[in-house]
Amino acid sequence: MFENLSDRLERSFKILKGEGKITEINVAETLKDVRRALLDADVNYKVAKTFTDTVKQKAMGMNVLTAIKPGQLMVKLVHDELAELMGGEAAELKLEGRPAIILMSGLQGSGKTTFSGKLANMLKTKQHKKPLLVACDVYRPAAIQQLHVVGEQIGVPVYSEPDNKNVNEIADHALRYAKEQELNVVIIDTAGRLAIDEEMMAEIESLKNHVNPDETLFVVDSMTGQDAVNTAKEFNDRLDFNGVVLTKLDGDTRGGAALSIRTVVTKPIKFIGTGEKMEAIDVFHPARMADRILGMGDVVSLVERAQEQFDEEEAKRLQKKIMKNKFDFNDFMNQIQQIKKMGNIKDLASMIPGVGKAIRDVDIDDDAFKSIEAIIQSMTPKERANPEILNTSRRQRIAKGSGTNIQEVNRLLKQFDQTRKMMKMVTGGGMKNMMGMMKGGMPKI
Repeated sequence: MFENLSDRLERSFKILKGEGKITEINVAETLKDVRRALLDADVNYKVAKTFTDTVKQKAMGMNVLTAIKPGQLMVKLVHDELAELMGGEAAELKLEGRPAIILMSGLQGSGKTTFSGKLANMLKTKQHKKPLLVACDVYRPAAIQQLHVVGEQIGVPVYSEPDNKNVNEIADHALRYAKEQELNVVIIDTAGRLAIDEEMMAEIESLKNHVNPDETLFVVDSMTGQDAVNTAKEFNDRLDFNGVVLTKLDGDTRGGAALSIRTVVTKPIKFIGTGEKMEAIDVFHPARMADRILGMGDVVSLVERAQEQFDEEEAKRLQKKIMKNKFDFNDFMNQIQQIKKMGNIKDLASMIPGVGKAIRDVDIDDDAFKSIEAIIQSMTPKERANPEILNTSRRQRIAKGSGTNIQEVNRLLKQFDQTRKMMKMVTGGGMKNMMGMMKGGMPKI
């Protein structure tokens, strides 16, 4: 995400490279280029102009320390102002109702239904809530079925009344059901349209007034750019929503919506969707997003994702096995599953400072582990637990069963053996070592 904007901003800062001090002339030249970069990223013109004017005012009022070059100072000023532009601090959900109610709004195709599932999954797994998904999109064909599929996928109940078109009634019945089943968060998925119309707005406005939700979230497709901002404004004028959700930030988006929407509607961006998987949801942190826009990576988010998959008891068990040199392919497979749950491999790598730009044109398949998994799954339980028994005939059978060849099986076994030795040597265990192995290069299978 934001790749073109990152490139343009980097070129802008080069204007100050080699300059001994900040002057009105070189700042004006740099910020003119920054403003062009923002406009190219589909940022609202007024927002871009106010942004560069603020940065200029701060830059001219600062004394440059001898240890800091003008270019570095400008990067810091732009970073801080970008973070402020996007809200400054992360905004939390306020769920105080019994049950708490979250109302989803947005146009058709923005990803409301999928995001409702992601949010329910996050509340269930990270906050130990008991959510209920409610199908109040009574117009779009298969919308109710889609929500049921999503609910089944994440193990969350779904309330629906396929023959009822009265969304206020459905919501009432769903809330009664939630209280009976002791479910403490109700997420209501509403109907979207291809464009804003009075019937749609009247219905969702009526539903909001009827259920009085703790949170009303506006879901917007970030790939629609400036149109997303205009739509958000119209929805906010009618619904006075609490926060924005930006979906499809992993796509080919210019990022203008993320940078403009906070200023135009004066409501915080609360979440971002970064992929198709149910785990692909992040709380929006303005400062971290500014880091990523300026090519600084996002190590904090990377560590948080790793910690979410980290099981302390499992780590202790694994450490004992490593110290006895008993780490086997069952353990190896478990570690792969943990890394996959962290999200898109290329997205994870781009969070490491300096790596994002380096891998931009590298095609990293999200199924990078597919062949490794196929080889391990072609082993017998005895072979997975005892890798040392894998002789030539067994390796040939595994290669045939996994659709690979003997060289690829040998390469994996050799790297597995090296990893096992390394793990025993450092006895660090688990995810840390798997991430180290990835850094050293995965088997080319």
